[in-house]
Amino acid sequence: MRIAIGIEYNGRAYAGWQHQGHALTVQQVVEQALSGVADHPVKTQSAGRTDAGVHALGQVAHFDTSAQRSPHAWLMGTNSKLPLDVALTWVQPVSDDFHARFSAQRRRYRYVILNRTARSAVLDSRLSWVQHTLDVERMAQAAQTLLGTHDFSSYRASACQSKKPVKNVYELSVRRRGDLIVLDIEADGFLHHMVRNIVGVLLAIGCGEQEISWAQEVLEARDRKVGGVTASPHGLYFVHALYPEHFAIPRLSSPILVW
Repeated sequence: MRIAIGIEYNGRAYAGWQHQGHALTVQQVVEQALSGVADHPVKTQSAGRTDAGVHALGQVAHFDTSAQRSPHAWLMGTNSKLPLDVALTWVQPVSDDFHARFSAQRRRYRYVILNRTARSAVLDSRLSWVQHTLDVERMAQAAQTLLGTHDFSSYRASACQSKKPVKNVYELSVRRRGDLIVLDIEADGFLHHMVRNIVGVLLAIGCGEQEISWAQEVLEARDRKVGGVTASPHGLYFVHALYPEHFAIPRLSSPILVW
């Protein structure tokens, strides 16, 4: 039986989603908890890998099992074995042709910036903090030049191993809500550090260090060396992945989305 799961996590204490030999990861603790419920080793496949310190509201993964458990038993049993900063939000049997990564048609991220003089003692790693006043209108205007299908080589990490730098960005919005600036981006896929590098460029434009046209100039250069700094992982959330309707994967419902 193939089971799909939704996962929410605070990434502060983890070296990202994917297994690593030298550090604790979200995938590691999720598989340990699932294995305890299944009474056999469980291996997961996820919709997307997140970096160290990055959070998720609606990560999707799947695993195969011979164990007979109800969705409720999987949910409650696994959550009882997980640390408090990781939780399953739903569990659902799926057909054998479902794959959390390869069946996904789109993925969505959110980046949240606290834009004020004083840092937050409560939200700390849950938000990125920028002291200098940012011009959201300039950032939003620059973001529009990145919509559509482009070669995002300038916006990926130098160590990115993807063979296909061309991605289709369906949405890239920037808006202010009081002291918070929220950036939403949805695409058919993402390169390593792509979102954080886009944010880095938009921050330079927002604080007046670069012109609005710089976002497109960086894009057209297809060279990571001409880009800006990589923004902090704090404040970055994997929101959800979208799948064909026939898989009936639940849509995300999270109180954090009120931002």
